[in-house]
Amino acid sequence: MRTWINYLNGIVFRMLPETKCFAFKAALLRVAGARIGTDVRICSSAMIVGNGELIIGSGTWIGHQVLLSVTSKIEIGACVDIAPQVYIGTGSHELDRMGAHSAGKGISKDISIGNGAWLCTGSKILPGVHIGEKTVVAAGAIVLDSCSSNILIGGIPAKKIKDM
Repeated sequence: MRTWINYLNGIVFRMLPETKCFAFKAALLRVAGARIGTDVRICSSAMIVGNGELIIGSGTWIGHQVLLSVTSKIEIGACVDIAPQVYIGTGSHELDRMGAHSAGKGISKDISIGNGAWLCTGSKILPGVHIGEKTVVAAGAIVLDSCSSNILIGGIPAKKIKDM
């Protein structure tokens, strides 16, 4: 994504009604280089930062105060529901036991979210994770590892709770 255009998009988003002007918001993201499907609804308080690759499938909802930190690639399938205050971030750091900072060398790993998944309020999706189709991530879960399709996961760290 083009960082400076996306920065301007963030300013424009905040001037728009929270749950209106969805087609306009999608068009702004396309100008910044994102690939956005049809009927994608993004709340105005959602923040999209970074210069990586963003793909959002048709019919997806991105809720209030969601943060997408795109340093490599985030691919969100079709008909995905992302509840308020969800964090999806491709960047982190290696642990550094010897240096002055514990956060060592920066890393970026792609994230993908399968069609029909539901990321509940306050969940966190960390670098390198693949969420399977129709998988539900419980509220407040922190997802460190990839998971299969048609399951409910939850907890810290997130684990399979049951089949759907």
